[in-house]
Amino acid sequence: QVQLVESGGGLVQAGGSLRLSCAASGRTDSTYVMGWFRQAPGKERAFVAHVTWRRGNTNYADSVKGRFTISRDNAKNTVQLQMNSLKYEDTAVYYCAQGSNSGGWYALSLPEAYDYWGQGTQVTVSS
Repeated sequence: QVQLVESGGGLVQAGGSLRLSCAASGRTDSTYVMGWFRQAPGKERAFVAHVTWRRGNTNYADSVKGRFTISRDNAKNTVQLQMNSLKYEDTAVYYCAQGSNSGGWYALSLPEAYDYWGQGTQVTVSS
């Protein structure tokens, strides 16, 4: 079992920044990838970014490239999502997720690649 706890969400004006953090505990030794997804009201859960745990390879959704940065701290078992130049359409509940199986960049952008999920943290961007 892996437990994930997100923090750092909140209300911010368009153009502002937020930094999300996710703390992992439990059986984290099997982690291959950590990802961030988001879900806006009435929409499906969507990929935001992922980072492979050992090599630190990253991938981003086109909608956040150049604005968001994912990073991890292996020693602390945490993963962060730095979000800059926030837009109204970034408003959503953001979820941290952990996966144990390897895969290509596309496979790791799918929710099915992840085994454990956090409870989510709300990000609201005012226009």
